[in-house]
Amino acid sequence: MLDRPGQVPIQERRTRVYPPLPPADAGTQAVSVLAALNRHRVALAVSILAAPILAGVAVSRLPPRYTATGTLIYEPADYAPRELQSILRVDTASDAVMASQAEVIRSLPAAEALERRYTLTRNAAFNPALKPPGLLGRTLAAVFGKPSAPPADAIRQAVLARIEASIGAEALRGSRVVAVSFTADEPALAAGAANFLMQRYIDEQLEAKFEAVRRASQWLETRVAELRQEVQNAEDRIAAYRAQQGLVQGVQAGLDTEQVSRLNNELVQARADLAQAEGRLEAARGRAGAAALAAVAPSVTALRNQLDQMNAQLQAQLTRVGPNHPDAIGLRNQLADLQHAVASEAGRVIAATEADVRASRAKVAALESALKGAQVQEDTTAQAQVPLNAMQREADAARTMLNAVLEREQQTVQQTAIEKPDARIISPALPPLSPSAPKSMLIIGLASVAGVLLGGTFVYLLEATNRTLRSGEDVRSKLGVPCFALIPALSRRTLGRHRFEDYVAQKPMSPLAEQLRALRAGLWLGSLTPRVVAVTAARPAEGKTALSVALGRSMAMAGQRICIVDCDIRERAIARLMRAEGEAGLTDVLLGFTPIERAIRTDRLTSMCYLPAGSRQANSFGLFMTEGMSALVRHLREQFDAVLLDVPPVLAMADARVAARLADATLLCARWNHTPVHVVAHSLELLEEAQAHVCGMTLTRVDARLHQHSGYADADIYHARYAGYYRD
Repeated sequence: MLDRPGQVPIQERRTRVYPPLPPADAGTQAVSVLAALNRHRVALAVSILAAPILAGVAVSRLPPRYTATGTLIYEPADYAPRELQSILRVDTASDAVMASQAEVIRSLPAAEALERRYTLTRNAAFNPALKPPGLLGRTLAAVFGKPSAPPADAIRQAVLARIEASIGAEALRGSRVVAVSFTADEPALAAGAANFLMQRYIDEQLEAKFEAVRRASQWLETRVAELRQEVQNAEDRIAAYRAQQGLVQGVQAGLDTEQVSRLNNELVQARADLAQAEGRLEAARGRAGAAALAAVAPSVTALRNQLDQMNAQLQAQLTRVGPNHPDAIGLRNQLADLQHAVASEAGRVIAATEADVRASRAKVAALESALKGAQVQEDTTAQAQVPLNAMQREADAARTMLNAVLEREQQTVQQTAIEKPDARIISPALPPLSPSAPKSMLIIGLASVAGVLLGGTFVYLLEATNRTLRSGEDVRSKLGVPCFALIPALSRRTLGRHRFEDYVAQKPMSPLAEQLRALRAGLWLGSLTPRVVAVTAARPAEGKTALSVALGRSMAMAGQRICIVDCDIRERAIARLMRAEGEAGLTDVLLGFTPIERAIRTDRLTSMCYLPAGSRQANSFGLFMTEGMSALVRHLREQFDAVLLDVPPVLAMADARVAARLADATLLCARWNHTPVHVVAHSLELLEEAQAHVCGMTLTRVDARLHQHSGYADADIYHARYAGYYRD
């Protein structure tokens, strides 16, 4: 009952799926970006212009601020090694030290001193409580009443916070120079405050040194008094001990030592003399050799030599004469006398030597006894000297410390006279000639950049969130069906006194007429030429009825026999366009009240025929499911070259799927840049489920001016270079 009538069997076909486009290169991507920007150039221009304009307005309402800058150099004094470096020493000017000095300049005490100097609490630029309320504040005060004034401490803290934020101090990298600045609403105030901060820093540095010197002097004076008392106490203890031990300062110990040394020397000498005397005694007694005897008693040696010579003469005489010879007897008598003389002399020498030995022994014994007594006396004195020496060392140490502290005290007093600050001003701050804030050009420039970024982001969001169909490329890539034509939207100025559906008959050489011919070519130049075409849309107000009428008139003007059937029973749009409301039509024919020949009418502008919806209300879905509807379509196929079925929107009524199944092909309309892709895709799914053959789509109500600059490939059809082909 619902099979498609016709001589050529229509096979069930799937919608054509177009292959994906190859990845775009850098040039293509750049062109796409430019095209997107061009499509949204109005929004982009508004964003780009609005940001700097708003920034300029905001900047013009901000009060000007002036910043004065001065520079000082940090030169810490170098002290001599013997001065009080532990108190007055300054670290080398490293980056950390310079950063610390900058923090000292912009510290809270500096802000407090600056507030006292210029009474900035009375300055509205630093005291927010003095500023008059704005429009919002006045409105809130009128509604809720005037708010209570903040406490004085809170106001002062707010003022100090703003002053501290207005102070600038920065150490220049790689140098000892510090740039000091201050920002205020008046140039003179800014310069005066910057100079005040630098001078205050220098004065505080010098005062800190003076204070350190004063503290050092006080400490040294206290230390001197303590050391003097220690020295005095040590000397008193030494004197009391000497008196107790009976020691004379610097004499007794020296005498005892000298005496022991002298006695030792004398004892050594006496023992040497004793040894010599004992040696002489041994030699005199004949127990030593002739050499030792000659050294001790030379007279005895001489007599013994004479005795030996005389004994030799006697022996020689006895060899010549007899023992009784007078010469021999005389020699023997002389020898006896000489022997007696030798014995007498030896006895005398021995007696004298023994006397020397006894004297030496007595002397050694006396010296040993004296040395022992002297050593005992020395030991006693040494034991008493040990505590004395310790007390003397303590006194000497205290005296040395006292002298050192006295010397340091003199140096500290001299340092006060030659002290100088660790910093000096290089360049004082001058009143600025132009405001430093707000930086109008910089703010406007940044706002312009922000506007460009915001505009680009806005364009990106518009592109990313736009899920509509804007070109034939979108139709092919997103839905997989061909797009036959882009039906332009005609402005009232272009239409003039004509209606859209009449324009193609009045202007057969216009761009609209050419797009209708392109639609005809897409529909009827394929492999299977449809005789019955269902024209539908996804949603209402897509322009399908106007398109059906315009397409039918275009085909009729080409000499074809065309009939349009209004299958939209509820809207009856064709009857309204053709001014045939209330006349017999499709429902009357299907219900059997009117023959089809009487229901078909002819267009007043062309030879196109049309069958209105009818004058009777009926269940269109049930009528379309009957054999009568199929027979009607077969009859129209035989009588006309092409039949256009204007069916309801797919998502609005099920009639669209039934009517589309009766047609050889279905043309789906979608409103350009308006109908969401997912709505169109759902419509295609419903039509495919009804086994309707969707041969293609067309985009309606295309804004030719906007689409011309969209950057899509099919936008070129509206370019001015084709103006010679059209005649509006």
